[in-house]
Amino acid sequence: MSEDIHNLPVLPLKNTVLFPGLMMPLSVGRPQSLHAVESALAREDKTLLAVSQKDADLAEPKFGDLFHVGTRAVIKKLERSEERLQIIVQGLDRAATIAADQEQPFIIARYRLLSAPEDSGTEIEALTQAMLEEAGKIFELVNPQAHAAILRLDQEIPEPLQQVYLLASLLALDTEKEQALLAANTRAEALRLMIQYLTHERQVAELRQRITNQAQTEMTKQQREYLLRQQMQAIQQELGEQDLEHAEITELRKRLDEAELPDEARDEARRELARLERMPPAAPDYQLTRTYVELLIEMPWRKSTDDNLDIAHARQVLDEDHFDLEDIKERILEQLAVLKLNPAANAPILCFVGPPGVGKTSLGKSIARSLNRKFERMSLGGMHDEAELRGHRRTYIGAMPGRIIQAIRRAGVRNPLLMLDEVDKLAHDWRGDPSSALLEVLDPAQNFEFRDNYLNLAFDLSKVFFITTANTLDTIPTPLLDRMEVIHLAGYSDEEKKEIARRYLVARQVAASGLKPDQIRIPDDTVMEIIHRYTREAGVRELERTLGSLCRKVARRFAEGRTEPVAVAPADLGEWLGPERFFEEDARKQLDPGVAIGLAYTPVGGVVLYIEAVMLREGAELTLTGQLGDVMKESARAALSFIRAHLPEFDPGAPPATGSVHIHVPAGATPKDGPSAGVAMATALASLFTGKPMRQDTAMTGEITLTGLVLPIGGLKEKILAAHRAGLKRVILPRRNMSDLADLPDHIRNAMEFIPVDRISDVIEAAIPQLAKQARAA
Repeated sequence: MSEDIHNLPVLPLKNTVLFPGLMMPLSVGRPQSLHAVESALAREDKTLLAVSQKDADLAEPKFGDLFHVGTRAVIKKLERSEERLQIIVQGLDRAATIAADQEQPFIIARYRLLSAPEDSGTEIEALTQAMLEEAGKIFELVNPQAHAAILRLDQEIPEPLQQVYLLASLLALDTEKEQALLAANTRAEALRLMIQYLTHERQVAELRQRITNQAQTEMTKQQREYLLRQQMQAIQQELGEQDLEHAEITELRKRLDEAELPDEARDEARRELARLERMPPAAPDYQLTRTYVELLIEMPWRKSTDDNLDIAHARQVLDEDHFDLEDIKERILEQLAVLKLNPAANAPILCFVGPPGVGKTSLGKSIARSLNRKFERMSLGGMHDEAELRGHRRTYIGAMPGRIIQAIRRAGVRNPLLMLDEVDKLAHDWRGDPSSALLEVLDPAQNFEFRDNYLNLAFDLSKVFFITTANTLDTIPTPLLDRMEVIHLAGYSDEEKKEIARRYLVARQVAASGLKPDQIRIPDDTVMEIIHRYTREAGVRELERTLGSLCRKVARRFAEGRTEPVAVAPADLGEWLGPERFFEEDARKQLDPGVAIGLAYTPVGGVVLYIEAVMLREGAELTLTGQLGDVMKESARAALSFIRAHLPEFDPGAPPATGSVHIHVPAGATPKDGPSAGVAMATALASLFTGKPMRQDTAMTGEITLTGLVLPIGGLKEKILAAHRAGLKRVILPRRNMSDLADLPDHIRNAMEFIPVDRISDVIEAAIPQLAKQARAA
């Protein structure tokens, strides 16, 4: 073949390759391609280069977007239509493009013709026969008569390379595979590639035929089963018997007639039942419709339990199950009195708020038992899909009613006590906001006709006794909080914990461990030692776990053969429970200047905060650490400004309060916020600037203002309980919080000294006696 360099217009091809010796119809519509064809038609020999694109999505390919090897072709036929050319081209020779002479408005490329491969021998003959046999297998799968035509191909087209090109055009291979065949430099290379492609196509064709045969077999099986069912139905009708599906529908109709449904629900159930009768059992909606009808029948539309309105009995049940909690017990007894005088009154919606382990969930069970109501509980913690509460519409596969309707269905009555646990831990995302769905559920003005998306009928929730629980009110949306009556459950004092353990926890854990009551004795002083040294919490959950661990260790001794009863003395706890977990901090028995004891309230109860302040030599900055929130940071700035401005009033001889100050609030890993640490920060700064330590037995709480006022705070009972647990004897608190001391147990109120204050000066006088003496002396 000549090695001369020529140039021709280039026709880019998408998703196909033109082989030498073959003809191909093309529809030309791109402006670039139209110009190339018109340029070729202007030539005497009507030739051009047909080269495939590397990326078929390119509308205006450049020379670099084309493959290196193409085909010199001649235009054999032309038909013009609106904005398109219909042409038939015939491949002449393989050509290797070298460079582009122009790229606009169409590509003109320099090329050289590639010589036809001429390798021969027995290997070529063997590869050719293998290729034809593989091709015959493929075409036989499609058309059994095509095998003979493939065998004749060897006689009609003796050139192996032309056989390769023809088979490639018939199989419609990928552009990359066809291009590899066109670029093959030898017959052996092209034949090997073709055999590889044919083997793959044969395997695909065999798999496709196997799948088709299997589908036809399954269809035949379904048709056979359908005919058998029809015959069985005819036989049953002749014998006077009913098929299973008809029997189910008859049973549903009987249950529907016996159920006490409102008219709207009964009409809907009859309509759905009529649809079910006309529906074949294999229909996709059959089970969905049947489940919906069963839900309509099983819902307690008019079924309810009679409340036990005996107030004395209710009081007895509440006292049996829970120690103290007088405010809540009084609220339940008040509701009983209202229901006794006005049976039509709506049930209340209560929200129990308190630290973990104080008995919020178990209190709900006791209330249900005292009222003789069915009890159902559902946890809302982490729920982020509104459909979990309101249900899915029946257009979805696997649709279900919401958890409110499911709970009432399980209860079997329309007036159960439904406890919604962890309402403060609701989440929300793109699937909706469950707290918004609760707005209707917990609103007595709306929930008398609550509509679940799945049920799609009005259901009266006004008789349901809703109780929600939360650890904190901060994360509950205000509109939702407004619909509930909030009742706070404070943490327990050590004496209360001892009484709870004596009455409930010890007996429960002894029974759970398999022991008999006479096999183990845990005295009150041992329980108090466990409370002091092995637990430090607002509730009693950890206390019960520790008692359970103690009982299990004793149970093991009896399982190993012990027969004598075990009396657990306080001195034996190290042997049974291991080292003590909590100690009184020796480092805090004598406070350094710049350290103050504050009190804070968290969702898990009250805590004692040791606020530390140090002065740096240079600068005038205020550094705050300990994961403090914005409100707490503002309290620190206000405290620093006040102390700097009024320091001479407390200690006339103190140097000016200048320099940088660093305030740290341990523990640094726990986030903290709120204004109630303001007085403690001011005291720590006063102690720092004067060098006088504060009393180590005194804690304080209160919000401060820039003018030195002390404002009231919340959570006082939890804070004082925390101070009592830490062994502190004195608490400084805002004067307007003195009325909150009535909520404290008598033994704590009598064991501690409470100092009401109105201004910061009162706080410093009570907390740092040395400053008070200096101020009086001055």
